Amino acid sequence: MMERAGEAQGEVVSPGKYARIERERRFLLAGPPAPSTVTVIRVITDRYLVGTRLRLRRAERSDVGGCELKLTQKVPVDQPGAVQGLITNTYLSQAEYDLLASLPAAVLYKTRFSVPPLGVDVFDGPLEGLVLAEAEFTGDEEALAFVPPTECVAEVTDDARFTGGRLVGASRQELLAWLAEYGIRPGTAQ
Repeated sequence: MMERAGEAQGEVVSPGKYARIERERRFLLAGPPAPSTVTVIRVITDRYLVGTRLRLRRAERSDVGGCELKLTQKVPVDQPGAVQGLITNTYLSQAEYDLLASLPAAVLYKTRFSVPPLGVDVFDGPLEGLVLAEAEFTGDEEALAFVPPTECVAEVTDDARFTGGRLVGASRQELLAWLAEYGIRPGTAQ
């Protein structure tokens, strides 16, 4: 059986003492945010290392120059709601990033627009037309109290199809079918 990117089949992973709880809610949007609402733009390349729960990220910021390089481990939980699981980040040098980037991976490309309180991801390649917003929280009460902006078409926090590890392996046809379930048809007037 072939393992999907971002998964370590049948392995139990100890979160370790440096992992933190990741709380976020995810929402579908019909289109990208208005330019006047954007505070920061990052061009992101995510490499999901095959057979692991590891993601290698390159996030470039044109406004200040340079980029952020990091290795992330995500250990998901099987429960509904904002708690997505445990996350551990390690920041990398260019040489470390280059070495890890030579490993087999499934790659996902997106542009992240910061539109407080949301990060809005506009995807490229086979995922073109997908606009996914997320809001992150420090506590459960904050997550439960969050009222999404009116631009949010549907909440997909509990829909595992809209996680990076799953999206990176999705075909164009799968994505279009998933979006249609929420009444979104990329390339057509909403």
